[in-house]
Amino acid sequence: MGRRAGRSPEDTRRALLDAAAAAIRRNGIHASLDEIAHEAGVSKGGLLYHFASKDDLLVALAQHHLAEFRHAMYSRIDPADDRPGRLTRAYVRALLVPMGDEASVRDAIMLIGQLMTVGAVAELARADSEELYAELDADGLPEHVLMMVATSADGVSTAPLWGMTGLEDRYRDLGERLIALTLRPELWDALA
Repeated sequence: MGRRAGRSPEDTRRALLDAAAAAIRRNGIHASLDEIAHEAGVSKGGLLYHFASKDDLLVALAQHHLAEFRHAMYSRIDPADDRPGRLTRAYVRALLVPMGDEASVRDAIMLIGQLMTVGAVAELARADSEELYAELDADGLPEHVLMMVATSADGVSTAPLWGMTGLEDRYRDLGERLIALTLRPELWDALA
């Protein structure tokens, strides 16, 4: 099966990443390259043209989802907000306060969790996490407030990994409370 007529190499690459994500969600990390290629509408050779190995495909998939999360986070920075913690508030919003179809953020977290069995993906995620937390550390909140807010948001956002569902209203409420905490410096010393 050759490349679909009219589809650019970038479109094909995106179709392969989407197909890989769908196949891994369905069948786990052991989804085959044949299955992924078929779902994307390309031959296995076409897949291997874009990604030299399955690990290369999985790393690209993780990079794509990590970049999408960063975009989701940065797009939630309030341009009128100039107080300390503005990036942290955007981080919480990206994880817990959905705008539109945000199942994709939690979905990406679950997918990257599956991909972490690949050493290169685990290293990529570790480096991305270090970079992200360095940015959050520089965001102006006291360390103890940042850690309380960020780790709470991190923990709740991973609840679907453990089978927790139907708690979206609670996630949203917690997200709003965590954001409010970042805006209440008079409470920060009491939390130390």
